[in-house]
Amino acid sequence: LGMAAPAALQRSVVSPAGRHTASLIFLHGSGDTGQGARAWIKQILNQDMAFQHIKVIYPTAPARPYTPMKGAFSNVWFDRYKICNDCPEHIESIDSMCQGLTDLINDEVKNGIAKNRILIGGFSMGGGMAMHLAYRFHQDLAGVFALSSFLNKDSAVYQALKINENTLPELFQCHGTADELVLYSWGEETNKMLKSLGVSASLHTFPNLNHELNRTEIEKLKSWIVKKLPVETLKAN
Repeated sequence: LGMAAPAALQRSVVSPAGRHTASLIFLHGSGDTGQGARAWIKQILNQDMAFQHIKVIYPTAPARPYTPMKGAFSNVWFDRYKICNDCPEHIESIDSMCQGLTDLINDEVKNGIAKNRILIGGFSMGGGMAMHLAYRFHQDLAGVFALSSFLNKDSAVYQALKINENTLPELFQCHGTADELVLYSWGEETNKMLKSLGVSASLHTFPNLNHELNRTEIEKLKSWIVKKLPVETLKAN
């Protein structure tokens, strides 16, 4: 292809306290940045989400025209025709971003981190992006998390999983019942569809939580992260 390679995504990184043996990629929601998502989580926990052995990477989506904002530029992972679960996906923009995020995964692999020691997920649109990336292109990742996220009814993810034979990464999903932007029912339906297609998926429900994160949710997520990416014991040769 005669196209220039996409510029590497900007990222905010929380380094592990000890030896780096695993990586976590957290994708922000629409209109946010990697630094913004990191600061939000830091504010909720009163400290960075940090680990002994896991590097936490918060990339920033490049600014692009975003249709739900009447074509204004926004830091979004992909475009949407509208924010609903029964319209078609803007597959072209999803797929081009999958390429940029694949480069980010490959950077970690080049640093000596195996694919099954990499987790990807995010908040809202970031979680949707993570599901496309993992279930369509990187089925050998350690796991996926989606916080207040959904997939459209006839998502390309579902199409890909219908013909899939591989073992799939586990999904950790959280959703507030009071979410007015991404309805709880959309998250629930996504969870049911993925389960029916062979994904081992959990859905953690937060009563009265709107389109936001809270401390209980992040603590639960942290426990799940450490379960999926345990500290590696050094084996004697």
